[in-house]
Amino acid sequence: MKRFVWRLQRVLDIKTSEEQTKRTELLELTERLAMTQGELLMQKRILQNVINGLTKMADSGQRIADSKKLNANKRLSEQEFFLKCSATSDDLIKKLANKVSELESAQKQKIADVLKVKRAKEGLEKLRDEAKREFIKEQEKLEQKEMDEQATVSFARKTINDY
Repeated sequence: MKRFVWRLQRVLDIKTSEEQTKRTELLELTERLAMTQGELLMQKRILQNVINGLTKMADSGQRIADSKKLNANKRLSEQEFFLKCSATSDDLIKKLANKVSELESAQKQKIADVLKVKRAKEGLEKLRDEAKREFIKEQEKLEQKEMDEQATVSFARKTINDY
């Protein structure tokens, strides 16, 4: 029996490798997105912790205002430092949020690309399976025809030898 050879096998191989490449790119993009989201969350948590610390100091400063003027001065200096740094922190948080949104949109695009290549590959695989079924069907027909011819020749020889 002849071996099955499909003319579009090379195209299927290319689509398979393209899908694998796109999946790898998607994985890398997802990892970068997760790292950026983690960094954004960490920056927000740091800022929230500083705000909570200042709030606690303000509460304790109000309770013992007269006895701890030094504590109030320290709190004011820390609040001043916080206000100076908060602008930088806000800018960093905004940049990280923008980067997260860009990475999310890139991720959506990459997912769409992977799905597009996957659909094309699956379509080629269906074509290949259909072509293989047709090939097998044709080969079985040829084998059956050959066996019929052999049986006819064998019968004809036998009948000739009998007379």
